[in-house]
Amino acid sequence: MGDWRRIVAALGNADARVVFAEVVLGGAGAAGAGLSPARRRRALEALTASGVVVERDGALVVDGAVFADTLRDAQRRDARGRAPRAGVERFLDADGRIDRFPANAGERRELLALVASAVLGDSEVVDERELSERLLRFGDDPALLRRYLVDFGLVERTRSGSEYAKTRA
Repeated sequence: MGDWRRIVAALGNADARVVFAEVVLGGAGAAGAGLSPARRRRALEALTASGVVVERDGALVVDGAVFADTLRDAQRRDARGRAPRAGVERFLDADGRIDRFPANAGERRELLALVASAVLGDSEVVDERELSERLLRFGDDPALLRRYLVDFGLVERTRSGSEYAKTRA
């Protein structure tokens, strides 16, 4: 399985691209023969370290499987190289903050239920300031999150409207 960063870095180097092209095209003579020995060596090292070029039977060849493997692996991972999260956790970034809200109302409710459970205990009552501070761990707009929690019936305001508690639903 290839490391896409190494592959991109190798192919981002002009000398490595020359050597890669000559290997792909099966040019006469040694790949990168027009480069100085040191530049050719560095280009080959980058290409072989990335797995794009391998030596088979004394000849340099392109390992096409590394591209397929890298693409298949990338489809299973996010931008930071982690396996994707399942369920509503896929709407949270690496720090556990909401990076987007689900369009599906059921998933949105499930995500908000996760937030409600994380910020309030079952019989806990907190004032607006305390709830806002706790909600900051999930996003930069605690007022929006508070409103969503109330609108979805996961959190209720006390009669005075100054305190909040989790609903028993």
